[in-house]
Amino acid sequence: QLQLVESGGGLVQPGGSLRLSCAASRFTLDSIGWFRQAPGKEREGLSCINSSGSSNTYVDSVKGRFTISRDNAKNTVYLQLKSLKPEDTAVYYCASVPYRCPLLMVADAFKGSWGQGTQVTVSS
Repeated sequence: QLQLVESGGGLVQPGGSLRLSCAASRFTLDSIGWFRQAPGKEREGLSCINSSGSSNTYVDSVKGRFTISRDNAKNTVYLQLKSLKPEDTAVYYCASVPYRCPLLMVADAFKGSWGQGTQVTVSS
């Protein structure tokens, strides 16, 4: 069973940046997606990257601010967060799916593994 571990979260001021990491327990060809969940809200899909890193998708709310990338030599997927806003505050999760990125970035489409999440807090 593939295991995923997120890291890189923390407290950052509005306008700041963070880089989140999703480390896999082994080499995988799964596509990897990033999600977030704020208190009292549903889990929101953000971005997905395919096995080779040649293709990625973003939801409109993060286009131009978040960048997904992948280093298969390190079994790690990254999510670079820029121009952070207080409304970006949430627990961020990565998840795997054993085929190409789903057309819809919904949690139910990611049938593989999920990480435990990393907290991102944007506040002055």
